[in-house]
Amino acid sequence: QVKLVESGGALVQPGGSLRLSCAGFGFTVKNYAIGWFRQAPGKARERVSCIIGSDGSTVYADSVKGRFTISSDNAKNTVYLQMNSLKPEDTAVYFCAAFIDAPGIIATIMKPGRQVDFGSWGQGTQVTVSS
Repeated sequence: QVKLVESGGALVQPGGSLRLSCAGFGFTVKNYAIGWFRQAPGKARERVSCIIGSDGSTVYADSVKGRFTISSDNAKNTVYLQMNSLKPEDTAVYFCAAFIDAPGIIATIMKPGRQVDFGSWGQGTQVTVSS
């Protein structure tokens, strides 16, 4: 059974940094595409970033480009999201999800409106950016 567990969320001041972890169980991260999403109270779920396990390709939403970095550690079967220069508008619950690596998966993960509920999702971790 595919299972993902997020961790690393916390309260941080604007301008600070956090590293979120997404640990995979029951599957091998390098054979999947992993996406990070976030949802703030009262707002729609937002795509943040994704990584293709097989070749390390990465994609970022414009809102986080240059500040966030996604990476994977195959030995630990874990995907990370390094978040720098955090802003109050980054406050949200952050989720990771695993998708079978198939043609077009990057567009599926990152383009608004595409259905992503078929992926395997973690429970989320809270990130709060506030002074």
